Amino acid sequence: MSIRHGLLALLERGPRYGSQLRTEFESRTGSTWPLNVGQVYTTLSRLERDGLVAPDGEDAAGHTLYAITDTGRTELREWYERPVDRANPPRDELSIKLAMAVGAPGVDIRAVIQSQRHATIRAMQDYTRLKATALAAVESGRSHERDDVAWLLVLEQLIFQTEAEARWLDHCEARLVRLSLPADRRAAPSEPPQSAAETPAPTTTTRPGTARTRRA
Repeated sequence: MSIRHGLLALLERGPRYGSQLRTEFESRTGSTWPLNVGQVYTTLSRLERDGLVAPDGEDAAGHTLYAITDTGRTELREWYERPVDRANPPRDELSIKLAMAVGAPGVDIRAVIQSQRHATIRAMQDYTRLKATALAAVESGRSHERDDVAWLLVLEQLIFQTEAEARWLDHCEARLVRLSLPADRRAAPSEPPQSAAETPAPTTTTRPGTARTRRA
C-alpha cells in the first residue's frame, strides 16, 4: 500500500491538514488500512522533503495545511500510469506459516489449513455483506457517493482475494494428501492380476497305478 501516493491523491483535491487526510483516507478505503496521525505527519514530512508537497498556511482552527506541488502532481500522474510492481511481492504471513509448517515436528499442517479455511470463508462472508451495504448506498445516490464507490472497489478486491485464498488452501490440502501417499500407491498402476476365470486350469494326466496332476 502506498500511503505516500494516497496522500498526494487527496491533496490534489485541495489543501488538507494531517488529521483531515487520515479521516479522508480511511473513508475512501473503508478503514481497511487504518492510519495513525503520526504516520500521516511522518509521510507529509518526507513528501515536503522531496518537494512533492509544501505548507500552505493554516485553517481557522490553526491546523497547518499542506498543498501538492507541481512536482507532486507529476509524481502522482506517473503513479497512476505505472503498473504495480509484482516482481517483489510483499511478505504474506499465511504463505510463510504453511511453508514453515511443512515437516515441523508436532504440527498437523492439515489442521492449520482447515483452521485458516474457516477464517477465510468467514471473512469472505463479512466482505460480501459489507459489499451489499456499500452497493445499496451507491445506488441510493446519497451524498459522498465517490467514497462509497471507492469503498465498493476495495471490498470487491478483498472478496476476490479471499476467494483465491480459499481455492489455494484447497489446492495445498490436495497436494499434501497426494504427496503423503506411499510411493507404490503413487506409481502408475501395473497390469491387473488375472482373475480366477482367466487362470489356466490344471491338466491331469493319469498313468497306470498313479494319478498325478501337473500344470500346463
